[in-house]
Amino acid sequence: MTLESTLGDAAIEQNLEQFLLVLSVSLSVATISRIFAWFRKIPYTLLLVIAGLILSIVNVRLVNLSPELILEIFLPPLLFEAAWNIRWRNLRRDLAPVTLFAVVGVIISIGGIAIAINQLAGIPLPIALLVGASLSATDPVSVIALFRELGASKRLTMLMEGESLFNDGVAVVAFSLLVGIPLGTAEFSMSTTLATFFVFVGIGIGVGSLIGFGISFLTQRFDLPLVEQSLTLVSAYGTYLITEELGGSGVISVVTVGIILGNFGSRIGMNPRTRLIVSEFWDFLAFFVNSIVFLLIGDQIDFSSLANNLDLIAVTIAAVLLTRAIAIYGLAAISNWVAKSDIGWRDQTVLWWGGLRGSVSIAIALSVPVILPDRQDIIDTVFGVVLFTLLVQGLSTQFLLSKLNLVGDQPLRQQYSEANARRVALNRVLHALSDPSRYPGIDSEFFRYQQGLVKGQLNGIEDEMAKLQREHPQLRELNVEQMREELLDIEADTYAEFIRAGRLNNQLSPLLQEVLIEADEKLLE
Repeated sequence: MTLESTLGDAAIEQNLEQFLLVLSVSLSVATISRIFAWFRKIPYTLLLVIAGLILSIVNVRLVNLSPELILEIFLPPLLFEAAWNIRWRNLRRDLAPVTLFAVVGVIISIGGIAIAINQLAGIPLPIALLVGASLSATDPVSVIALFRELGASKRLTMLMEGESLFNDGVAVVAFSLLVGIPLGTAEFSMSTTLATFFVFVGIGIGVGSLIGFGISFLTQRFDLPLVEQSLTLVSAYGTYLITEELGGSGVISVVTVGIILGNFGSRIGMNPRTRLIVSEFWDFLAFFVNSIVFLLIGDQIDFSSLANNLDLIAVTIAAVLLTRAIAIYGLAAISNWVAKSDIGWRDQTVLWWGGLRGSVSIAIALSVPVILPDRQDIIDTVFGVVLFTLLVQGLSTQFLLSKLNLVGDQPLRQQYSEANARRVALNRVLHALSDPSRYPGIDSEFFRYQQGLVKGQLNGIEDEMAKLQREHPQLRELNVEQMREELLDIEADTYAEFIRAGRLNNQLSPLLQEVLIEADEKLLE
């Protein structure tokens, strides 16, 4: 065995040990957060940061990735999962404020942060612009999870999630345009920068649309859940790499392909079971990638280096909060005036305070070229701000929601959904018991006895659901949502069945989805 192969095997073994350590720590934190009631009050991602901080204190370093691989490994699955789960019909209603927050808000954030730390902390403007670009991407993973757990309004969740999804892309594009300035490979010019920006975005949207619709139509031709699941994974990473090679924005292309596959491809080309399998796969992948990133946030922090930059971090935190307030309150006012968005001050306050920085900001900061002399200052500043937003803003968001009376009825909706699932299941059991021929050799008296037991359970559940509906009329919306989802599934499955059987050659987009959207818009008028 040669020396090179021995060293290669040792490196592989070390990387595997690091991977297993990350997995073990992530699962341990997840288990602790579910077992002990006190830990359930803390968002899971914040627990991961705390665990990473503890590992950092005892000098345990989990992983070491080259800056060039950070964006390519972490961003595609995080962005695709968020885009896959976002509902276009809900996003379309608030497209105006989301676009304002994601585009104009990023510009305000970059400019405001850069000017503040340039004037108050003496950081060179090119470096200050990179810090601003890194911190302009919001990443409210823990806040969104908290919204869903507490039952905050769907609209508030959509505004927060939609803004985060799109401003990630804008922030990465801005960073790509600005990173060459301190390296001396590019000069800032407003006209050139805008032209390059539109080229980046245009190529990203074009490639993402082409791949997204192509895979959507391809999955109509077969019903193979594992293959379709694999295609989504290939599309996430493949779209990113192809777009980057073509000179476009890989982030924008991944967001585009995720939205198309999640809202169009999964409807026309996947049956409900496959769609569930794919969704669960991406939930796990996003959980795992987030686990690595949030552990890295805590694990990679160098406290001595942070201590040397406390003044810079403090100025940057103040700049982040101020520019966020200007962007949210100012742009919301414009959207309310022009697009009649009607975003209330309470929602605006939560959007301001809940605009955490996290995995995307860390990934951007770690991707700064090693040859840049001020790279460590950028990383320290971004890590310090991210740590503040997660541990201070993240832990206080629940208190803010309660004070603003924005906590919803999610526990009640969960109770009703569980009762409805039991009702459907027992009805199917009762239907099976109505046909004794399915179970030959069993006495008919036993069937009648079992039917009586099931009917008794079913009556009790139906009484419980009726009582919940009388006391909480808003629960009827759940029945409407579930009915609409079932109708859309029936329509999409029918088209896919006709295509697989060769009875239909032309691809058909879902008609019912547009009809339901138009009906919702008429109700809102």
